[in-house]
Amino acid sequence: MKLRFDYNNMMTSSIGSHGIKPSEIDKAQKAHTAAFNEVIGNSGKGWQEWTETPLLDKVAIDVLNAFGKSVREKASAFVVLGIGGSALGPICVCNALLHLHHNELSKSARKAPKLYVEDNIDPERMASLLDVIDLKTTYFNVITKSGETSETLSQFLILYNLLKEAVGEDAAKEHIFVTTTVGKGSLYAVAQKEGFKVFGIPAGVGGRFSVLSNVGLVPFAVMGIDIESLLYGARNMREACERPDIHANPALMTAFLQVRSMKDGKNISVMMPYADGLRTMADFYCQIWAESLGKAVNKAGKTVNCGQTPAKSLGVTDQHSQVQLYTEGPYDKVVTFIGVDSFGKSVDIPKEESADIGDFLKGHTLNELINAERKSTEFALTKAGRSNFTILMPSVTAETVGELLMYFMYETAFAGAYLGIDTFNQPGVEEGKKATFAMIGREGYEKKLEELNSVKKDDSFIIK
Repeated sequence: MKLRFDYNNMMTSSIGSHGIKPSEIDKAQKAHTAAFNEVIGNSGKGWQEWTETPLLDKVAIDVLNAFGKSVREKASAFVVLGIGGSALGPICVCNALLHLHHNELSKSARKAPKLYVEDNIDPERMASLLDVIDLKTTYFNVITKSGETSETLSQFLILYNLLKEAVGEDAAKEHIFVTTTVGKGSLYAVAQKEGFKVFGIPAGVGGRFSVLSNVGLVPFAVMGIDIESLLYGARNMREACERPDIHANPALMTAFLQVRSMKDGKNISVMMPYADGLRTMADFYCQIWAESLGKAVNKAGKTVNCGQTPAKSLGVTDQHSQVQLYTEGPYDKVVTFIGVDSFGKSVDIPKEESADIGDFLKGHTLNELINAERKSTEFALTKAGRSNFTILMPSVTAETVGELLMYFMYETAFAGAYLGIDTFNQPGVEEGKKATFAMIGREGYEKKLEELNSVKKDDSFIIK
């Protein structure tokens, strides 16, 4: 494991009465053992098949890479159609490992197609996409585990129709490949009928835990990302998270600290990476933390309405927009910093007297400055008695990104086990899906439509 986890600033020794006493960790050994056994004991079973995704063999990796290369050599643009976990995983990894201005690079410099991940159905967004891609040389990966996701299916229907007009029906089929559950769902049935290439998603891998399955690996292969190193890093973190000693298990420790903090009313979890390449890693975290832990009832059927609201922040950008609140507002937050020891590039601040300003900055680097600002923000929060801890990455590589993703998944699973909830369901999301089907007129949802139509609005509460 290359990542390091510093939780000093969660403890009373650093932040005083708002912290956690070391003795509380030791006294909770029974809870640690129960949470550990629940997650590790069910590894690879049921909805925990995601724990097996880093174990993909070399033959399967070679097949993915060969397919990715074949698309990469033909495509001017590559479009992922998906929403939620089907989009956030590909977005955060590509943002971390590709050039930050990948699409603006020349074709020879980027060595891969332009990338677009379409995770919303705003009609202007679809129209704008069509303004910047050439359908004749664009390839589409349609991703939905259920094969029934309304947003993704609507995108597919629009683009497949346009593709057939642009390149003909036979050629259009070569421009689309599908990632879904094999043998299940409308999209799989259509893929079989139309002859699209299909990549399967294991039955026990939910969307928000799917980044290291074909949901992510297929796009990564197309974009030329080193999936072997990504999975190697994930395997290393998997091994670390299988350590029974909480003091040696980063995900078990931070999950406990977060759940313990919730009992003190710290119901907001801020994810604050100090690297633009990790900006969207906060989006990945927000989904997995919110959908997994925000539950009305626990496994015993008791109403608990638990969860910790995730919030995303970016260092140093949000030092100038959010940190004032974090430092002096309510004691209701835990801030997780992600720091990077060594960036891929170094940018000097000139020593020369090019301008009579900022003498204290001259001769330093932006690398020094961003890390100094991260440490200073940690210090300011700690001095104010605010809970925070830091994940340190030696550098942003496929291996360390794989470690970070796997850590987030295990931390979430352990937190759910501590809370006694079903980490892997999402009944609140399902209700909204059913309502959408009813409003659009899908057969079988007539009673839901009646329920929707029975809701009356009081005009006195509407300002016009």
